[in-house]
Amino acid sequence: MSALAHTPVVSIAYHSGYGHTAVLAEAVRAGAAEAGATVHLIKVDEIDDAQWALLDASDAIVFGSPTYMGTASGAFHAFAEATSKRWFGDVWQDKVAAGFTNSGSKNGDKSGTLGYFQTLAAQHAMSWVNLGLKPGWNSSTASEHDLNRLGFSAGAAAQTHTDHGVEDVHKADIATAEHLGRRVAEHTRVIVAGRAALAG
Repeated sequence: MSALAHTPVVSIAYHSGYGHTAVLAEAVRAGAAEAGATVHLIKVDEIDDAQWALLDASDAIVFGSPTYMGTASGAFHAFAEATSKRWFGDVWQDKVAAGFTNSGSKNGDKSGTLGYFQTLAAQHAMSWVNLGLKPGWNSSTASEHDLNRLGFSAGAAAQTHTDHGVEDVHKADIATAEHLGRRVAEHTRVIVAGRAALAG
């Protein structure tokens, strides 16, 4: 079987309120594409029938949203509620899932958003892929330029000052999101190849 047959398809379903989370979505896309995946970026507040079909046909779905008031944005919640049609039919069962978020504070209750994504994935019987990085910036010799500088494990987490534009999304957070994209693509490739081998 050709390598092309094992090319994972990854969709990034995200909402971005002010553009910062969109920068992270693009970084996840770049990382996954670098790892050989076919990648679709889908804005959940503008989703149409064709994009729902892309999600249904994907091997992996990465959820992304800013953290507002301790959870994902209202627009992302509306999207998540709309996925109940997929839940009834087990359409997303056994797909790979992962997540990323951004807030203005260093912690900013981002764990609440990542936990929300994990629960959504679990309800759909998806398989969660974590960040897979040790915490950065946690010793006197460490740096805010470390990967995973904010020390989250469930997914990629970023912090951007509320009075700064998208050009100031921290480069370490962008690199961490790229790492997540590569990790999702690599894990998904193994699953896709394994299923093909079992079927063949």
